[in-house]
Amino acid sequence: MKLMFASDIHGSYPSAAQMLKRFDEEKAERLIILGDILYHGPRNDLPAGYAPKEVIRLLNERKDKLFCVRGNCDTEVDQMVLEFPILAEYALLYLEGRTVFVTHGHKYNTANPPLISKGDILIHGHTHVQVVDESNDFVYINPGSVSIPKENKDKSYMTYEDGVFKIKNLHDGTVEIEYSIK
Repeated sequence: MKLMFASDIHGSYPSAAQMLKRFDEEKAERLIILGDILYHGPRNDLPAGYAPKEVIRLLNERKDKLFCVRGNCDTEVDQMVLEFPILAEYALLYLEGRTVFVTHGHKYNTANPPLISKGDILIHGHTHVQVVDESNDFVYINPGSVSIPKENKDKSYMTYEDGVFKIKNLHDGTVEIEYSIK
């Protein structure tokens, strides 16, 4: 199964459209969105092409392919207009015999890790910075942001297939970071 992960859309229509174009090109079976779907929040600048109503339309058209977790900018009001669940704090996946804890990152993160075992994987967005870090007892992976990247990084997303995570440039799909869990 091929999965695609994306985070921190923040209501940017061009970024959401490009993310879905990459999803189609990747031929992934599911798109896992790591929160902060519609609003930019008070700490971020307004993203380019801010049009949350258009993002709602784009995502609702793909509702059968989406798994989402709640970001710190996502609310019950957002859930009222989105036709797929977005308010779960986390999701658990099992890949290659490892537990993968998927969350936004504002509650569970490297400073406040969830209860996972040595060698398990924590995936979250929130910081808008691409990371693969094995310095803890667990592996931490962040795909960056599709709309408001930070620390001079490019807009990005991540795929998972056959034991390999690949963080990729949103514009051209080139691999920026690769990590194998096998």
